Amino acid sequence: MTYTAPSQPPYKQLRRPVTDRMIAGVASGLGRYFAVDPTLVRVAFAVAGLLTGGLALLAYPIMWFLMPEEPAGAPAWPHPAPTVPPAADAQPAPPTYPPAA
Repeated sequence: MTYTAPSQPPYKQLRRPVTDRMIAGVASGLGRYFAVDPTLVRVAFAVAGLLTGGLALLAYPIMWFLMPEEPAGAPAWPHPAPTVPPAADAQPAPPTYPPAA
């Protein structure tokens, strides 16, 4: 028996993607991690910056420095669900003709 390591980690990872980035990918990485639109994260950064007089904007370069960059070939999170091959004895459903209107 041979064991092959899974090609993807079994948990979410907070990383800066190499695609879908505006400046450094921090907002896009946070959006992927929390499953929200990165635009909402960018707006939250802007609003927090306005409400705190710019103090909250210091979090962006700190996160830029601390968040690792995603490898170029890594799939975006959430990973697509693995497809289950049909059972050997399963028969495909016959098509219905004419299509119901």
